[in-house]
Amino acid sequence: MYRILIVDDDNDIRTLLTRFLSKNNYETDNVRSGATAIAWMRDNTPDLVLCDFRLEDMTATELLPSIREMHPNAAVIVITGYSDVKDAVEVIKLGAHDYVTKPLFPDEILVTIRQALAVANNHTEPVTEGKPTRQAAAKGFIDNAFLTGNSAQFGTIMKQVDLVAPTNFSVIIYGESGSGKEVIARQIHLKSTRADKPFIAIDCGALSRELAGSELFGHEKGAFTGAIARKTGSLELADTGTIFLDEIGNLSYDIQVSLLRVVQERKIRRVGGTKDIDIDVRIIIASNERLWDLARAGKFREDLYHRFNEFSIDVPPLRDRKKDIMLFAHYFLQLTNTELCKDVQGFEPEVKDILENYVWYGNLRELKNVIKRATLLSEGSLIGVRSLPFEIANYSRLQFDHQASADSTVAQERALGSGSFAGKLKAANIDAEYNVILEALKKAGYNKSKAARLLNVDRKTLYNKMKQFKEFDQ
Repeated sequence: MYRILIVDDDNDIRTLLTRFLSKNNYETDNVRSGATAIAWMRDNTPDLVLCDFRLEDMTATELLPSIREMHPNAAVIVITGYSDVKDAVEVIKLGAHDYVTKPLFPDEILVTIRQALAVANNHTEPVTEGKPTRQAAAKGFIDNAFLTGNSAQFGTIMKQVDLVAPTNFSVIIYGESGSGKEVIARQIHLKSTRADKPFIAIDCGALSRELAGSELFGHEKGAFTGAIARKTGSLELADTGTIFLDEIGNLSYDIQVSLLRVVQERKIRRVGGTKDIDIDVRIIIASNERLWDLARAGKFREDLYHRFNEFSIDVPPLRDRKKDIMLFAHYFLQLTNTELCKDVQGFEPEVKDILENYVWYGNLRELKNVIKRATLLSEGSLIGVRSLPFEIANYSRLQFDHQASADSTVAQERALGSGSFAGKLKAANIDAEYNVILEALKKAGYNKSKAARLLNVDRKTLYNKMKQFKEFDQ
């Protein structure tokens, strides 16, 4: 039985998740703070940690390194509001498997947990005779499908992939988190002469300074406290194949030195070992920052950068590839239909416009989560606006109203003149009040009664305040 630790400062959420997961045959424990979670993990081993992004004493970004250090094999799923999606992307970079957005839906959480545990344990659910399970079918669909996109940018990327794949060049892939860098790396591998050899992907952002050397190079028994047996490192596991090092800029200086030797001499030495091991591995790296800029800032070895910089590919963010958005949306819809045994056929025209004009801070990963949630909520054959998160469904209107409000404030200030501070103070107070109300609504999952309690006002007062702003006029 898998053991899940729930970390959330909301007692109701902890209670509901505990009951739901227990009914689905998971052993659960729950705590309300990051500090308590760390104390619990010193004496217990979770298979998965389900953690709210904003806790009473820290964020998931601050908690995750401790989870990784104490239990590197534990899967982590972050609970977040849509206002925190950009922060959730940072948690993914630190090694979280996925994130789920509020409001929470049981089926969505269950699917995400099953996927995370399958990945963490390097297996999928067993296939029943004659018919695969939902998770096995979904995984097969992911493994056998690759979406190239319709945009000119993606066409250029695929030409570059076809060009560099047959070579043994090292490749740097640049792009924002969630933009599909690992998918590009896998395609390079699959189109190379090493296609039938191992492909190992490592998220360097999830490796602590203490564990990075062991993870990459392996270690000998007794090399350090806790090294009770010899471990084969990822570079050795990838021998004759390809290793993909994502967010390589997070590696410490001493690990960069060791990696330079690998690139130059094609040899590794396990931590605590005395013998060199010859390896033949192709290295593909990825970063969301320009490594040359990091090198000039003294954060990345310049000689290592030049060794890697034999070929580079830039993956543009999803917001710059509007022609690809609906293609990927339909792809994720088909995936989710398979996972949830649903038969949603497509999207209403208004939804298409909304999806194509949203900014997608989390790129493909965020789009995938939105489609999963919308498919789960959809009751008809097409996904409608009601199934989309509030902030995405109303993004264009909110942006327009914010701009109109800003223009009005500027006009007021000009009319009053620079010497009139009373008008400026009033405008600033109104703007601040709007932001406080919006933040409370987000925190409450847009439940007005709960938002009123958070603001310590009655519901009628909140309604009267909201009427002052067009953004809240539903």
